[in-house]
Amino acid sequence: MKIELSHDTTADAWMPVCETSRLTPGRGVAALLPDGRQAALFVDRAGRPYAIENRDPFTGAQVLSRGLLGSAGGRPFVASPLLKQRFDLETGKCLDDDEVSVAVYPVRTV
Repeated sequence: MKIELSHDTTADAWMPVCETSRLTPGRGVAALLPDGRQAALFVDRAGRPYAIENRDPFTGAQVLSRGLLGSAGGRPFVASPLLKQRFDLETGKCLDDDEVSVAVYPVRTV
């Protein structure tokens, strides 16, 4: 099986990223998008994939794919490896600052 993500909300533009067997639950990988942006791709322990923007909005560094997965109030998140802010993997909202968020990309397993 493969993981694909959609980076263009105006079209049905699914991009293959990697084989599911290449992902380790709880750890992320970065994917370069056609427009030069980066996505952070994760699979949780239940096998559900997530994709968010890889850029940490607090530092500007492309590091969210290196963050640690967890959950708060039943919501899956990744904690930035730099300043430890947590980002909801389903909505992209920062759990530590209501005014900050990252992009979320649709992701699927095919």
